[in-house]
Amino acid sequence: MSRRLTTFIVAGMVSGVCAGFAANQLVGDTPETAKEVASYFHLLADVFLHLIKMIVAPLVFSTLVAGMAHMGDSTALGRIGGRAMAWFLTASLLSLALGLALVNLLAPGEGLHLVRTGGAAAVDAQALNFRDFVLHVFPTSMVGAMAENSILQIVVFSIFVGLALTAIGEDGKPIVILIEAMVKMMLTVTGYVMQMAPLAVFGALAAAVTSEGIGVLATFGKLVGSFYLALGSLWLLLICAGSLFLGRQIFVLLRHVREPVLLAFSTASSEAAYPKMLEQLDRFGVPRRIYSFILPLGYSFNLDGSMMYATFATLFIAQAYGIYLPIMTQITILLVLMVTSKGIAAVPRASLVVVAATLGQFDLPVEGIAFILAVDHFMDMGRTATNVLGNAIATAVVSKWELKRQGERLADALLA
Repeated sequence: MSRRLTTFIVAGMVSGVCAGFAANQLVGDTPETAKEVASYFHLLADVFLHLIKMIVAPLVFSTLVAGMAHMGDSTALGRIGGRAMAWFLTASLLSLALGLALVNLLAPGEGLHLVRTGGAAAVDAQALNFRDFVLHVFPTSMVGAMAENSILQIVVFSIFVGLALTAIGEDGKPIVILIEAMVKMMLTVTGYVMQMAPLAVFGALAAAVTSEGIGVLATFGKLVGSFYLALGSLWLLLICAGSLFLGRQIFVLLRHVREPVLLAFSTASSEAAYPKMLEQLDRFGVPRRIYSFILPLGYSFNLDGSMMYATFATLFIAQAYGIYLPIMTQITILLVLMVTSKGIAAVPRASLVVVAATLGQFDLPVEGIAFILAVDHFMDMGRTATNVLGNAIATAVVSKWELKRQGERLADALLA
């Protein structure tokens, strides 16, 4: 079934591009008609994403609480969470630094000679600030957090519930049994929803090509090409880092996660890949109690592709407007993005908002965002797939650390 679904997804990608190209040739001369046709293509992807959003909240809640309940003690929870956050912060810094280095090396914005007008950027830069982000983390209502699919808030509530179940021990066993049954039910529902993935892929790509045309990739070829080259370098870095801990098992992991990564790429949605990622990490051998805890955290704090995009887009816009930025200013931008990127999960159109906020803070032309909006969807596909891959590697590495520690403790107990 897994290989068949991968085949169907690839077929959906190819046929979506072909259908979009054909539709663009027929109605591309009339933008309004092209937009309407694209909206009908995108209906397939919209239905799929609605179904995904329907299952994400209960799936995150049930798997995270069940995973924490099986940790056994809060010490293990803190240890695993601490190791995960250490990996996330290191990966964030490397992603930002690599993006900074490559945008300077490739210089995709040089020679464009854009003129600063002070126009609007079509993105609300004020949507991101540290106070609102911190306040957003903590839910006022469990029902509200689930209704809005606010992953951070669901994670916070689930952590409280998991800690409480661990604290009350045997008295909480009936609830744990109920939540475990809920996990099995939600994974079954997920299986039903995932059957629609190839149609969603077809619709998403057909819509993008219908409205924008394949020529958009040639018009912005240097930007898109440079960005994907940078993402390729980041993939290589993440895979090498993972292999230091997983050895040859990294290739087994990559084989297992190719479906969710492909799904994330074609739909430009991390949420779409989440259910399938849970299933594939389980098949790889990551214990449910670990991936149920680490993966939701990663979706909030470990967005490697989005962070690389933030530095890449910020410096690209400066280059496009012919603005020279000294290396110390660039490093300051990197450090600012290191903090502000942690709020990405809490903000609509997240990466663009982070870039807009950073441009405004350093008095760079915020209207430059409008220039990259035409191809942002195509770059979003790559950065979303990178986010998903980064979280898969992070979860597998933290799992390996924990299982190794448990093995060492067992050996010590036997020798004692």
